[in-house]
Amino acid sequence: MDKLFKALNDQTRRDILELLKESDMTAGDIADHFNISKPSISHHLDILKQAELVTAEKQGQFINYSLNTTVVGEFLKWAMQLKPLSKKTKTTADGKRSFI
Repeated sequence: MDKLFKALNDQTRRDILELLKESDMTAGDIADHFNISKPSISHHLDILKQAELVTAEKQGQFINYSLNTTVVGEFLKWAMQLKPLSKKTKTTADGKRSFI
C-alpha cells in the first residue's frame, strides 16, 4: 500500500494515469503531453509500475503502458470500507469526555 500512496502522491503520475484511462500509450506518447524530459517520464512510469497501477507490454521496439484497473478497483474497494471516526462521546467518572 505504501508504494501505491507514493505513486499517487505526485501530480505528474496522477496526470499519467488520467492519460492511460483514455487509452494505452507508449512512453514517447505520454512524454508528448508533458514539458519534462523522457528520462523523467520513464522514472514516473517505473514508480507507477512498482505500485502496480500500470502494466507494461513490449510490442516490437515499443513498450505499451496500460492502466491496471484491478489494482485501482482493489484500492477503491478498500477506501470505501474506511469508516469515519465515531462522533459519539461519553463522559468518564472524572468528568472528561472521550470518543466512543
